[in-house]
This record gives sequence, structure tokens and C-alpha cells, in this order.
Amino acid sequence: MARLAFTAAALTLLVAATAPRAQGPAVRWEPQTSGVTARLRGVSAVSSTVAWASGQRGTVLRTTDGGRNWLPRPVPPGAEALDFRDVDAIDATTAVILSIGTGEASRIYRTTDGGATWDERFRNSDAAAFFDAVAFGDADHGTAVSDSVDGRFVVLTTADGGRTWTRVPGDRLPPALPDEGAFAASGTNVTMLGRDRIWIGTSKSRVLRSMDGGRTWTVHATPVATGEATGIFSIAFRDPANGIVVGGNYSREDEAVSNLAITSDGGATWTAPAGRLSGFRSVVAFLPRGNRPLLAIGPKGADWSTDGGQTWSPAGGDGYDAFSAARPGDVGWATGAGGRIARLSFGR
Repeated sequence: MARLAFTAAALTLLVAATAPRAQGPAVRWEPQTSGVTARLRGVSAVSSTVAWASGQRGTVLRTTDGGRNWLPRPVPPGAEALDFRDVDAIDATTAVILSIGTGEASRIYRTTDGGATWDERFRNSDAAAFFDAVAFGDADHGTAVSDSVDGRFVVLTTADGGRTWTRVPGDRLPPALPDEGAFAASGTNVTMLGRDRIWIGTSKSRVLRSMDGGRTWTVHATPVATGEATGIFSIAFRDPANGIVVGGNYSREDEAVSNLAITSDGGATWTAPAGRLSGFRSVVAFLPRGNRPLLAIGPKGADWSTDGGQTWSPAGGDGYDAFSAARPGDVGWATGAGGRIARLSFGR
């Protein structure tokens, strides 16, 4: 019996040693000092040394040394109380910030000198509109999205790097469902590839998409749950065909019920994969390396996937709201409540 027990134990050790392991990036989380206490829901990485962050109380930060120092960027007079939920960096010195809120609280500012000065490029004049996020597909072409107004989606586009913004005519957009909008949680409920492809994830768990730079639009259902505080919070595409949406219920951050869907046909159809996230997730991104692994992050943790979102494994971290990976490179930044910032590095 003793010999049999030893043999079984040895066999167990051998199987454990030789069993295949999940392949993917080893995520290293390095907390950094932001110097602020505002909740930071916007972040945009430019390179391994330059990144931007934004958030409550007119907060805009920038680092040029990999995050060792985060320097506050002055905002224009009258913008000190705005909540800058999104920042999109075009390069090391050029960036666009978007503030949320009804009416004139929703604004877009642009800088070309590293945030030393800002030009106001859009101020919302519709008292019922509430802008949520902005995204750029290249240095010139961008999209900003608001909650719907009177049964119509509200979408802006730019073709000159954010200098001017034009509202998409309402008759080009599908009708919105009652109270359909977008969650302003991480600045990633809208994404673009190049100048033409635009996708927007909504609070009703639908995906609004344009394949021609905003001239025509279609809308598509997903299996992500919807309801009070529930829906799509983030959308990302690896290429024109393969994409993902994540979200859930932000009032139940430990739950992961029907909060994930993937597409392989450019967003025309969406399916729920077999794997599950381990909680509510406010941001998802394809990492710019290797086979383009996925990283999904929320206030209570993170998960990663190396098979296009079919299966997931815990990725560590203390929980954050927003994330952006540098392109190219093996680093990124996550931001969250209390001014928290972490630098993420990805290895094997």
C-alpha cells in the first residue's frame, strides 16, 4: 500500500508538472503616485514613457518619464469643476479631453503643447444631451458619443484631429430605445479602427456601428444583460472582424452575469463565449503584442484571455476603472478611484 501511495503521489506531481498551462502575458502591476485624489476614469498611453490621465475636478495629468512623475496640466478658466471622463492622446504633445454632464458641462478641449494650454473645440448646447466618451481611429478622425435625445442617438465626428466637430444627421442613425445611452465609466464605450470603422456600445447592450466614417449606421443586439446600472461599458476590436464587449452591473461589481460577448463578423452578430469574467468590468483592450491577448479590468479586479475572449484567467491587480496600452510596446496604465494609477508591464 505504501508503494502504491508513493507511486500515485509521484504520478500526480508528474501530471501537474507536465500539464499545459494557460499561455498569455504575465501582468505586472506597479502602483505609481499621481499626486491627486480625484477619481481618474480617463487614460491614454502614447509610448512606454508618455501617457495622459484625466478625471474629476478638472484633473488632467501627463507623464513623460514612464510614470515616475505625473504632472498636473492646467485647464482653462471655467473648467476647474468639470469631470473629464475621457482623454485621447494623438501624440506626446497633442491630446483631446472630454468632460461629461448635461448641457454645457459636456465639452471637448484640445492641446498641442503638452497640456500647457487648451482650446475649447466643442461645447454642448443641447440641454438634454450628455456626452460620455470620445475615440480616435487615427490622428485626424474621431468620434464622440452622447446619450440619446428624443429617441435619437447623438454622435459627433471630426476629420481634422478634433479641431472641429460635426453632428451626424439624425436621419442617418437608427432609432434609439427609450433612455438608451452609454456608460461614462472608462472612455471606451466607443472605438475606431482607422478613419472609417466606428463601434459604440450602449446601455441597452446594443452595438451601433458605421463602416463608412459615420455616413451610414446600423445597430445590433448582443447577449449582454441590460437593466438598471447594467449594459455594455467597453468595446474593443482587434481587427475589422474580431471584437468584444464587456460590462455588467456597476452596482454589483462582484457579479459576472451575461457581461461579455464577442464577434467575428465586424459586429453584425454577437455571441456569449463559454468562459466568464470574474466580475463587473468597465474596460477591455487588446494588448499590442503577440497574438493580441485581451485584458479586462474593473474596480474589483482584472482578467486576461489569450484565445479571443473564449476563456479567461485572473490577471491580478487591485481594481481600476480605465486602462490604455502603449502602441507598440509591452506597457500600459490603469487609473481609478482616489487618484490611483498603476503601470502595467506584460511579459512571458
